[in-house]
Amino acid sequence: MSRHQAPPVRRAHPGEDLSQLPPEISAHLARPFLYFIRVAAMAGAALLAATMLALALANGPWATAFLALWEMPAGIAIGTFDTTRSIRHWINDGLMALFFFVVSLELKRELVLGELRTVRAAMLPAAAALGGMAVPVIVFLLLVEPGPAMHGWGTVMSTDTAFVVGCLAVLGSRIPGSLRLFLLSLAIFDDVGAILVVAIGYGGPLDWGALAAAGAVVLTIVAVRRLGVRAMPVYVALGLALWVALDLSGVHATVSGVVLGLMTPSGRWVSGTRLRAILDRVASHPLDQRWGDDRLARQALSRAGTATREVLSPLERLEMALHPWVAFGVLPLFALANAGVPFGRATVDTGLVLATAAAFVIGKPTGIVLASVLAVRLRLAVRPASLPWKLLAAGSLLTGIGFTMALFVAELAFDADRLDSAKAGVLVASVVCALAGLGAIIAVTRGPRTPGPANRRDLDPAAR
Repeated sequence: MSRHQAPPVRRAHPGEDLSQLPPEISAHLARPFLYFIRVAAMAGAALLAATMLALALANGPWATAFLALWEMPAGIAIGTFDTTRSIRHWINDGLMALFFFVVSLELKRELVLGELRTVRAAMLPAAAALGGMAVPVIVFLLLVEPGPAMHGWGTVMSTDTAFVVGCLAVLGSRIPGSLRLFLLSLAIFDDVGAILVVAIGYGGPLDWGALAAAGAVVLTIVAVRRLGVRAMPVYVALGLALWVALDLSGVHATVSGVVLGLMTPSGRWVSGTRLRAILDRVASHPLDQRWGDDRLARQALSRAGTATREVLSPLERLEMALHPWVAFGVLPLFALANAGVPFGRATVDTGLVLATAAAFVIGKPTGIVLASVLAVRLRLAVRPASLPWKLLAAGSLLTGIGFTMALFVAELAFDADRLDSAKAGVLVASVVCALAGLGAIIAVTRGPRTPGPANRRDLDPAAR
């Protein structure tokens, strides 16, 4: 191309609305993130409704029947083959594997395709998540009475993504996108870290034969991928086999969701150029000719259907397909099964309640702020200019909403005598942190926002 020749104009896609500006790559990358934000905000409301319903039923006239429902056995028993477990167990170990699968998909998308593609951008929420897991454990162990209750240290490590995003949705445009991205990324790192802690700290005795079988399933998945197999039922069957193998191994079965999510391909099979060529061939089919009369036309039509599906990566397709089911099905059902604390009949361990609540309310934001400052000072991470320290500190209060993962770990960590007290501490901390975080963010963002040009500093890696 000579220097006087104009660059080629981008051709419109078939069916594209020509009244809109041409879409850019950045818009394609941002769309899954914005979709996630919208679904997660609505999921927070659904999760809150399920929690309030569970608390009402656990403390109402139907409390006995409601609490007994989740302990009912369910499964298949044929001779020595017995999969019978409580309904609560199937929810916590089975359905929650889907939750961790989606969390892993979200993390991989942000690291590979999203806003955390650069190491220094990813290091800020990663370092904050690490500090937000370590300091609450220290606070909990310092405050809790020595003894069996100390085994519940993993309860105070995690942040509830749905509730945090729901709180941010309440604030609307008052807060910059940089805070949303920071808290969302932190919560995702946090969830993955928490499930790894579950696998290491709260698993049973290891069965090395079952672990070897799990490894063989993982290798099979890799081999099947390399052979180019794209049929989803094949991977569903292998995923179920991995869940069973890990469940028998002593490692918590939900780890299968993390492994499968991180293994999901993030690259698309069909490029935009190839899709356009395939669709052009379909569009050239004569309008007055039946598709069934032309074998080559039928093949082109079938090829177009495959191409339109495969122009999205498996990671993107699975995340969009599963996220609503997890947000509005799995998580509310988990809340119903686990959030019902019978306060009137519970023997409350006040020390455990206070230690759990303090770990979230004090330890979580303290650890996040300290780790973030340290990462920036050491030049390991970069802080966007639109995310000042006072706003980061205010937003960190919301991370004390531990709820989903906290209740999940509490079920594994505490015996029946202490479980309700630990859950009460989680619920108290979640309410306090939600109110404190919302109030702090409103106070920090009060007044007119700086328009336009100042926000361009977000793109400057040297901004501190």
